[in-house]
Amino acid sequence: MPTYLVVANQTLASDELLAHVRSLMEAGPAEFHLVVPATPPKEHLTWTEGNARAIAAAQLERALARMTAEGATVSGEVGDANPTLAVEDVLLRHGVDEIIVSTLPEGTSRWLKRGVPDKLRKHHDIPVTHIVGNPEPED
Repeated sequence: MPTYLVVANQTLASDELLAHVRSLMEAGPAEFHLVVPATPPKEHLTWTEGNARAIAAAQLERALARMTAEGATVSGEVGDANPTLAVEDVLLRHGVDEIIVSTLPEGTSRWLKRGVPDKLRKHHDIPVTHIVGNPEPED
């Protein structure tokens, strides 16, 4: 059964990412492991690592609930603030068949400005899929 590592933050529960997960599940049984980098919130002038981790944990819980409701076999964790390092940490403990990076659109995505999908492709012999999503509206 293929295992997919999904790295995302603001787009973790996006319709675009969920549609991709559904398409993978339609192809056959699959497992998903989510990693949410504890990225510092850009809308806050001051923040602590604890704040960033709490925001990431809330994102993770929403995504786990949404994907579980869709029938996905899914687990997850909060990772390093640097998405590349967050992926590296997971890969030290888990084998995966593909990495799925979900980002905001170009122009607003800090991860795309830093070249995260390209860095992952360059440093790993694992397929990397890039999904562009919109953040889930806040309740």
